[in-house]
This record gives sequence, C-alpha cells and structure tokens, in this order.
Amino acid sequence: MIGKKLKLACLLLGLLSLNAAAQKSDKQTYSAYLFTYFTGNSKNEEAIHFALSDDGYHFKALNSDQPVILSTDISATGGVRDPHILRGADGKTFYMVATDMVSANGWDSNRGMVLMRSKDLVHWTSSKINVPQTFPEFAQVNRVWAPQTIYDAKAGKYMVYWSMRAGKDPDRIYYAYANKDFTGFTSEPKQLFYNPGNGATIDGDIIDKDGKYYLFFKTEGSGAGIKVAVSDQLTSGYVLKDRYVQQTTDPVEGAGVFKLNNGQGYILMYDVYTKGRYQFTKSIDLENFTLIDNEVSMDFHPRHGTVLPITAKEKARLLAQWGNK
Repeated sequence: MIGKKLKLACLLLGLLSLNAAAQKSDKQTYSAYLFTYFTGNSKNEEAIHFALSDDGYHFKALNSDQPVILSTDISATGGVRDPHILRGADGKTFYMVATDMVSANGWDSNRGMVLMRSKDLVHWTSSKINVPQTFPEFAQVNRVWAPQTIYDAKAGKYMVYWSMRAGKDPDRIYYAYANKDFTGFTSEPKQLFYNPGNGATIDGDIIDKDGKYYLFFKTEGSGAGIKVAVSDQLTSGYVLKDRYVQQTTDPVEGAGVFKLNNGQGYILMYDVYTKGRYQFTKSIDLENFTLIDNEVSMDFHPRHGTVLPITAKEKARLLAQWGNK
C-alpha cells in the first residue's frame, strides 16, 4: 500500500512539473518595442506609421517612414491621427484606435474615431464610429480626439476612452465599452475624469501599476501641460495630483507611457509641438520623472503615438512585411 501511494505521489508531482513547464513555455517574453504614430498636420502625414526598437530608447521607422495602413481605406475623413495600440488580454489579439480627422478641415471638424483589430500586427480589420450619429444625446459634439483602449478585467470588456467637446464646452475625457468584435460600442459614453477646475482635458493615457490606475492627460485653458490623476478603480474616483510632470517649459501634448521590458521603470514621452521635437523622460514610480533625451534616438519625427512591447517573433514578422529595403 505504501509503495502504491508513493508511486501515485511521484506521478502527481511529475504532472505538476510538466504543467508548470508548459505554463512557463507559454509565457511570452517581450524583447522589443513597436512604436505606432503619425507624423504631421498635412493630409499625407495623418496616417499610421510603425517603428521598432530593441531597448525602448533607439527607434527605427519601418516602411521608410511611410504609412503602413492607408488612411483612405479605414477612415471617414481620409486621415487618422493619434494612434494607440494595445495587446489584448489573450496575449495574441491587438487593438488599435485613432482619431478620424483631417486637421486641414479645422480643429472642430471631426466627429469620430477608427477601431481596428489584428491577430498578427500586419493585417487589420477596421470600423468607424461617428459619436453624434450613434448617440443622439451627443448631437452637439464637434470634436472627438485621441482615443485609447484598456482592458477592464472586472467587466471583462475593452474600454475605449477619449476626449470630446460639445459646443463651446471644455474638452472632457469620456469612456465606453467596445463590443465583442471591436466594431462599435455597447454602452453610451460616460465622463471618466472630472477636472476640479473644469478646464479642458485631452490626450488621456492610462497605465496601471500596483493596483492603481494612473491617468496622464494634457490640461488646456488656464495653464497647459501634462498632469496625472490616480484611482484604484478604472472608471471612477480619479484624484488629481495637481502638478505638471513634463520636463520642459515649452508647450507639450500627446503623453504616452510604456513599461520597460527589463523591469527598470517606465518611459513617459510627449510631443513638444511648438519646437518640432519629441521628449522622453524616465520614472521608477510614476511620480518623479527624469529627462533622458540624450539617451534616445529616432530616425523619424512622431507627433503623437504609443509604444507596445513585442516578442522577437512579432518583430521578425513586422520586419518581413515592412523592413526597409
């Protein structure tokens, strides 16, 4: 009897070891970064571009810094801006959203956004959302800017959030949940963040750390720059940390934060748009930021974009499709 129990125990230990090994092998190792961005305010620059980096500091454009997706194929206006890319909760589906806009038509001209989905970062399906047409209660909306996506694990849904203005009111950050196919919304937009001073808030970017959600955004109106609000809930309760975090006195916009693959902190980047340059800063705690421009290089000029950690296999696939010849 003892011998049988011992054999059974050894068998169970072996199965547990095999399961642990399988789980370890299934875990993806991120060894590179994909930067998705647009490049300027002319119609031919309002398109999605890709760049790659091995370390999060040195980036090289793919496709000779030409668009990887034609804006005319995916948008209502013929142009897209402010692309944001997210890896899905399953680890293998990608979601991208962008402002559906041609700035030459005016800063109050756009009404919607583009939603995209991919299994390989190369082939994308897309759909368009016109907010006032979809939601009559928002009929007065005259601009829909800089959408982003985050997975709400509690709701089991993907949450899209963006800044929106109705009439002459200040821009405010709203959110809605996407449907299963990522082609539309299942809920009407709700306000995500309430700025204590009721000033305009645009270019929201949320990153989670240690059970808290950090919402980076640009303030406009009385004073302009990047501030942070923090909550322990994704869709409510954001408390403003009332100080600017950009490391320049020049105007900035388009904040984007990404975590370094080596575990050595986070990078906050943004567009110093009056100077025609991007700025990079680093933080360990998302509270204090140090300028690292002298450590960063790019062979392109982004205006607003986001960075996604990727695997070596994903990097190879992108290079095979758009590697510069």
